[in-house]
Amino acid sequence: MAFAVPVWLAVQEELLAQNEADYGASSCFDTFDDEALFQLFHLSRPCILFIADAVRIRMKDAAPKKSQLPVDEMVMVALNYYAHGVSTTAVLQKAGLRQTDCPTTVVGTISGVIAGMSDVFISFPLTLDARTNVALKIEKFCGIPNVLGVLAPAHFKIRASPYEKDAFRSFINALGYTSVVSQIICDCDGNILSVEKCCVGGTFEQEMWDSSFKGREMQEDLHSPFWLIGGKGYHLSKHVLTPVSLPANNNEIRFNEAHAKILDVMQTTLDSMKRRFRCLMQLGFAQEGSLNKQSNIIKACSVLHNIAKKFSVPPPPDAGKAEPLYPGKQQSGPVEIKQEALKARQEVIDSKFSAVSSSQDPSGSNVTEEDA
Repeated sequence: MAFAVPVWLAVQEELLAQNEADYGASSCFDTFDDEALFQLFHLSRPCILFIADAVRIRMKDAAPKKSQLPVDEMVMVALNYYAHGVSTTAVLQKAGLRQTDCPTTVVGTISGVIAGMSDVFISFPLTLDARTNVALKIEKFCGIPNVLGVLAPAHFKIRASPYEKDAFRSFINALGYTSVVSQIICDCDGNILSVEKCCVGGTFEQEMWDSSFKGREMQEDLHSPFWLIGGKGYHLSKHVLTPVSLPANNNEIRFNEAHAKILDVMQTTLDSMKRRFRCLMQLGFAQEGSLNKQSNIIKACSVLHNIAKKFSVPPPPDAGKAEPLYPGKQQSGPVEIKQEALKARQEVIDSKFSAVSSSQDPSGSNVTEEDA
């Protein structure tokens, strides 16, 4: 579950009280039938109304500057933009706006509000019982024990000025296109448990992990004794479990297959997000050192993704081939891996994927992944 039941019930209670106060009030969404709502926003009516109510409460508490639009109409414009990457004529006309009225200002305001709701709707398992339940579910799914989630870089295309050569190059990722990248963790059901950082596309994911809040928490053993599943762009460590780079036997092959199975959940999750929120396919112009707009949209879409899953709203059908999971930006030269981490991974392989013990390096010294 992306957020705890008590939290969800508390939000529902607050929204119910708000709904009683607003009972009988009309909404800008009322004139659209259910099919039109899904086509325009890629969400269901109950889901949309819940989002609008949650935003209204946040904006009321934050006492924002007065807007020429009611909150519902601002939400309508933003949700439409998230769904299509542009503001459609039908929605702009409903809100009494034109493209020249700069709907991006409305989108920016709502994105900031929804991104701020991540403290409620994006939740990493914090108690031992919650972590144990998540780990047991993942073990049942793929066979790997003591895993809290899947860790991956999520790349989103942007446009950058080629005239600023150094900045332009910093946005180019390993696949050769300009992007920004966020660090995302999801569970085996595709709920987003954590989203943080918004960096230029050329950033190494290991560098991003080392400097992230969640990375520091794991390094300080605040979530021990559990792993996160990471791809080849991450280093095997005490808390990040990577595949065996050169599997030498059937045990390691079976482990890699299980690792790939759970890692594939992240690809499915990101594909679902980009299908529902087409704005993530192209986040517009970006400048190094000024990525707040992109960061808020990514985090807002992550919040909405979890809410949509809570309401069991399917994403739109495939519009083409799914984008493959980012392969990882490899650092040049061998990477030093602590023997403790190699031993821990081998114990997982031996205990869960074979009854045969593999040879260990008895020296206890650091070795490289190539030596393993």
